[in-house]
Order: sequence, then structure tokens, then C-alpha cells
Amino acid sequence: MSNHVYKQIELTGSSAASSDDAVSVALARANKTLRNIEWFEITETRGHVESGKVAHWQVTLKVGIRLDE
Repeated sequence: MSNHVYKQIELTGSSAASSDDAVSVALARANKTLRNIEWFEITETRGHVESGKVAHWQVTLKVGIRLDE
């Protein structure tokens, strides 16, 4: 097993469906332009309320990108 170095970036995904979907939206979009995404950590979860119900989710994540050797 070799040693790896990671760069961390912060992303915020949003979804009307769920917090899990907001994470998936952020990772899917990042995957279009970034290579070697290895892990994520949720750092913040927010929501928008309308008429007493959750209308929208926002999830902020730290994402680890493995740097090329």
C-alpha cells in the first residue's frame, strides 16, 4: 500500500427530495470535472421550510481528492 496525499475542497449540494440526494447531487456534479474523488465528510446540513414542511435541503461536504503520483 502506497502513501497518498489528498486535497480537500468544500461543496454544497441542494435537493428538494432529501439530504442524501443533496449529497449525491454535489458528488455527481464534482465528478464531471474532478478526478480521484476518494471520500467525503458532511460538515453542515440546512433546510428551507415552507408551510411547516421541509421544502429544500442543502448539505455542505468536505471532499477528499487524491493527488496523482
